[in-house]
Amino acid sequence: MTRDDTGGRPRPVVIDTMGGDHAPEEIVAGAVAAVREHGVRLVLVGQAPRVRAELERHGVTGEIPIVHAEEALAMDEGALASWRKPRSSVAVACHLIKTGRASALVSAGTTAGVVATARLRLKAQQGVLRPAIAVLLPTRPRPTVLLDSGASVDVKPEVLVQFAALGTAYAQVALGVPRPRVGLLNIGSEPGKGNKAVRRAYELLSSGHHGIEFAGNIEGGDLLTGAVDVVVCDGFTGNVALKTMEGAVRMAMAELQQTIRSSATAKLGALLQRRRLQALKARLDSETYGGGVLLGLNGTVVIAHGASQARAITSACLLAQDLAAGRIVERIRDQIAATRTSRFGWRHGDKSDRETRPEQEPPAPPEQEAGRDLPPPP
Repeated sequence: MTRDDTGGRPRPVVIDTMGGDHAPEEIVAGAVAAVREHGVRLVLVGQAPRVRAELERHGVTGEIPIVHAEEALAMDEGALASWRKPRSSVAVACHLIKTGRASALVSAGTTAGVVATARLRLKAQQGVLRPAIAVLLPTRPRPTVLLDSGASVDVKPEVLVQFAALGTAYAQVALGVPRPRVGLLNIGSEPGKGNKAVRRAYELLSSGHHGIEFAGNIEGGDLLTGAVDVVVCDGFTGNVALKTMEGAVRMAMAELQQTIRSSATAKLGALLQRRRLQALKARLDSETYGGGVLLGLNGTVVIAHGASQARAITSACLLAQDLAAGRIVERIRDQIAATRTSRFGWRHGDKSDRETRPEQEPPAPPEQEAGRDLPPPP
């Protein structure tokens, strides 16, 4: 995990306690479990009286710092909420990262609101054209990275190439793969398949000038086979593919449970295979993976599912801690620099996102409400 300049304790992960369908109860419960069971250092941001009451219920009053944020993004709010609510818990959490008082953010809030607020407050890294949300698919022998799953729905070929760079850095840090193999999601495996953007992205990725281990096109049927380490697509395609797979997994698990209960013989067979069935359930359970990671910003942001329970929040805290410790932001910076060639028309110092509006600095967060002091900014 990233540390302050004095070489002291690692900077904490900041948790948006007000985001999610079950906030703040399940969010705080997951945070407490991350501290008690895994030793993750955290800061909770949200409406202090409600957060403090939840900490008291778990018997950890004064053990985890609280930073007060009066406003919260509602789950039905979109990207404009980042401007309407400059003092939201997500905005205050981003400010803690920007000022060096936290290493990463975890939020189960509305995806559009979290993405827009993080882009506004943290800004894109130099050279990054669009951010992307990376998620892990439950493939074997190790998970597969899918990006983008919803941050940028309409992209150019050069952006897809950058997504390959973002996914490569993420797979190296999160999965420990030294040389991830990258596939481009398409309607066929042949080079000439797909629309103009995908065909052009194929040409760029095949050129070999960017340091990406490109494995060619893959089809939707290959998403769960582990054929590649990283799957690249635009956010519209990725979001549809992800939700389709989630629905298919839920249906398959429901059918399996119904089959197990159908007869005494089936129940006996399930009992004999209990460990394997439990392992399968854990591998297919999205709460095991912690959520998606917004890549390409000057800070680490983990976006948990809006319906996350405590266990999913704990997993998200562990993921955020591991990514910060692996210096994911720096790894992405290096990978993007390697892909920025004259063939793509990118120059050092170019603006990273033409659509970013002039920044309105969020207010400085109030003094923390409880717990130990936060590390000083670097």
